[in-house]
Amino acid sequence: MPTQQASTASSLPRLSAFLKVAGPGLVVMLADTDVGSLITAAQSGAKWGYSLLLLQILLIPILYIVQELTVRLGTATGRGHGELILDHYGPVLAWISYAGLVVAGVGAIVTEFSGIAGIGDLFGVPRLVSLGLPAALLLLLVFTGSYKKVERVAIVVGLFELVFVGLAVAARPDPEAILKSFAHIPLGNGDFRVLIAANIGAVIMPWMIFYQQSAIVDKGLGWDHMRRARLDTFIGAVISQCVMGAILLTAAATIGKAADGSGQGLQTVGDLAKAFTPALGSLLGQAVFGVGIIAAAFVALNVVALALAWGFGDVTRRPHSLEKSPREAPAFYAIFAIAVVAGAITVQLVSNLVALNVAVEVMNALLLPLALGLLILLATRALPEDKRVKGAYKWVVYAIAGLTIAFAMVGVLDAIGLI
Repeated sequence: MPTQQASTASSLPRLSAFLKVAGPGLVVMLADTDVGSLITAAQSGAKWGYSLLLLQILLIPILYIVQELTVRLGTATGRGHGELILDHYGPVLAWISYAGLVVAGVGAIVTEFSGIAGIGDLFGVPRLVSLGLPAALLLLLVFTGSYKKVERVAIVVGLFELVFVGLAVAARPDPEAILKSFAHIPLGNGDFRVLIAANIGAVIMPWMIFYQQSAIVDKGLGWDHMRRARLDTFIGAVISQCVMGAILLTAAATIGKAADGSGQGLQTVGDLAKAFTPALGSLLGQAVFGVGIIAAAFVALNVVALALAWGFGDVTRRPHSLEKSPREAPAFYAIFAIAVVAGAITVQLVSNLVALNVAVEVMNALLLPLALGLLILLATRALPEDKRVKGAYKWVVYAIAGLTIAFAMVGVLDAIGLI
């Protein structure tokens, strides 16, 4: 008993130290499972059954390695991603990188609001309310909060996404069919390859790189926090892909019976909601599904809009921190507000949510060479010798990035009809 008590007592300080560092990785990974990502995973299950589940598992180490590089850069330099590009490669490349962030960020923000509006439509809520209320809450949170407050709210809200794991269990997926799917991957099918690209683009996005590095800086984490920040990132990557896998499993077990790409797939948020109703009933299933989607959308809206604001501050060298007031950092808060308000207004023009979301994720895949190329350049060349990526790990990073980009580009070429 004394030994057990001593072990518990010694572990408490380590847990406390980890909790003080944790946050940036978990928040960005909860945002990674945004509306676009969830709908892409659901479409994968609806059209191809369990065939794309293996990809979700393989993306865990890939996602971790990509975001670990941002942890390394942020803790080692204390500067944001755009600022490092500006310092080491000049303003032209910095603005090109930020332009890629804007393209990906605008697409993400529109899809998040589309998801919220779709849930509102499902329950007969006027769009003025379903779009206006979350936009107002986001502006209130960021304009009146500190980094710590914004992070805590994002984590609390984002953990509601775990309802999708419960829904997957309730859907009772077939374990035998899952195992068989691992041996039958239809890589020769162009539509399947498009969804591979979409899923890669749904998991690795430019705004994640900008957000996590800037969040680490805003939180004041240094190189001595590196190990705990890595653990935070790894835990977040596992949670993110568990949620993605859960959505795919649920869709495959309920509406993805064909598993050969011949199914109609999803056309609306209502179609997606139906995947969650067999086990829980229509009303409860839609309610739980709605909670998960709104939580995912809210966290992602916060993260993406902050990434745009932090990135703009990086490349313009204007004040950009949640620890500064709107009067001290007017451009930072203006960019955040413009992103949120413009996204809510734009959604009024959106009709086919599912097609839009898959297209946005394919676009993210198209941006991967730029985003990953600059990230790896910085991690291998811009850091002090003792902190940069080198040795065997460098070649692992090169290999994983190269394979990821290659698979993504094949899917992109399929999507635009060049293969």
